[in-house]
Amino acid sequence: MEALNEVDWGTMKIAIVGGDEREQEIARLAAATGALVSAYGFPWPAEGIEGVFRAANPQSALEAVDFALFPIPGISAEGALFAPAAPEPIIPSSDLLARMKQPAHIILGWADDNLKSAAGANRIVLHEYEWDQDLMYLRGPAIVEGLLKIVIEKTRITIHNANVCVAGQGTIGTLLTRTLIALGARVSVAARNPVQRASAYAAGATPHELDELAVLAPSLDMLFSTVPHQIVGHAVLRRLRPGTLVVDLAAPPGGIDLPTATDLGLNAVWARGLGRRAPVTVGASQWVGIRKRIESAWRQRTA
Repeated sequence: MEALNEVDWGTMKIAIVGGDEREQEIARLAAATGALVSAYGFPWPAEGIEGVFRAANPQSALEAVDFALFPIPGISAEGALFAPAAPEPIIPSSDLLARMKQPAHIILGWADDNLKSAAGANRIVLHEYEWDQDLMYLRGPAIVEGLLKIVIEKTRITIHNANVCVAGQGTIGTLLTRTLIALGARVSVAARNPVQRASAYAAGATPHELDELAVLAPSLDMLFSTVPHQIVGHAVLRRLRPGTLVVDLAAPPGGIDLPTATDLGLNAVWARGLGRRAPVTVGASQWVGIRKRIESAWRQRTA
């Protein structure tokens, strides 16, 4: 039985659709297993990727594949995959997914209702890993480093001695809080969970409940949100000083009303895809989670 459950990579077809430079490393590692790998919709390196077929369109990439790997940033409000290098939006419709082998699997950060419906109609199993803590920690340093780059480029003050607030204390929020404290910032943390607030206090930050953000706002030089639903709206933004840096690190729909922030004269940034700052490191960490899911699904199929 053990031999029957062995993963036969050489007979497996994998498509990688959408994404950014991180997907280059994922494609390279996928091909290194011996699987047949096709790709579309992410920046293609001039030297190509050994063992990876560059498809002309998403239909060709997904033809008869066992597994499709979609980007970790998930689906936009318009229903398109994260694919800034693609010439047109990639919508994972039922017709598009019908080209995959049935039953098949899609592995991605997170899926919206339309993708879930399209997958269900085609007997495709979805595997979401956006919130896997182990993978979040593995790619977390690259995200924090990417944010520091934004802060340095977008402000005229140092992080040291600045008044900053981190909204949310999940994996990324916790790493960010610790880094900002280490750099000498005066850090406030706003979180709904009392255990997270206590942890922030133990790390050296000043904890607040989320409904205290509006009171805290006038004193801030920078506000960072890691919460994937809007918690920073007009009531908070109007109390920030003009030019205050506000950065949304969350997946769509985000935690900050960025259009309102811009209208109010704030320095507003939606920092999606910060992991692309270190695509080899982050791509390799994502592949750890992807490979684990592929192997599990393959063994269940052959059990």
